[in-house]
Amino acid sequence: MLTVQDLHVSYRQSPAIRGVSFQVRRGETVAVMGRNGMGKTTLLKALIGLLPAHAGSVALEGDDLTHAPSHQRVRRGMGYVPQGRMIFPYLTVEENLRTGLEASGQEEIPEDVYGYFPELRTMGKRRGGNLSGGQQQQLALARALVARPKVLLLDEPTEGIQPSVIKEIAATLNRLKADRGLTILLSEQVLSFAMELADRFLIIERGEFVHEEDRQHVDRERVHAYLAV
Repeated sequence: MLTVQDLHVSYRQSPAIRGVSFQVRRGETVAVMGRNGMGKTTLLKALIGLLPAHAGSVALEGDDLTHAPSHQRVRRGMGYVPQGRMIFPYLTVEENLRTGLEASGQEEIPEDVYGYFPELRTMGKRRGGNLSGGQQQQLALARALVARPKVLLLDEPTEGIQPSVIKEIAATLNRLKADRGLTILLSEQVLSFAMELADRFLIIERGEFVHEEDRQHVDRERVHAYLAV
């Protein structure tokens, strides 16, 4: 579904992603894990087109999107939930959701999105900035899902959210995987959340992948060692 080959990304003259290559299969969830500043957010921003690739390629279902702008990547099947959620605080919940339709060419919010996030239906007229952190994360997820992505990129989805809501989000994402065959690539530091979702784990340090494990053979202590400050 998603193929990344020898991807290089820099901030000015400083390399941030150093030649990473990986694939994500259809319906698979891959967790990119690492400490702060190791390149997780930079990688996801490059995949969605918010940062340019200086070398390498990004392909979705075999179609090269390396130089495509973000809105075209969304139209082709990528969804993105940024770190910190980045909802529009002065727009209502419904208006936030409609912004997710802009690049997809659709006109109406799919009804099943409210099925996954029923709380949002009752909050349609509330401003996004008045929601709790967990509600804002649900809104950010729903906003990405209204365009019916094939691949969902999640950047630190547990940041600033209480444990009970984290469990709800994990359960909802697993339902989406089962119902839609959704492919997910997430960056994360909370191993317990990643274990609820991921089929495979990639550890990133200083812009390079240094370790890989699949869910069945994951060594939690080893992964924790990579995440320790």
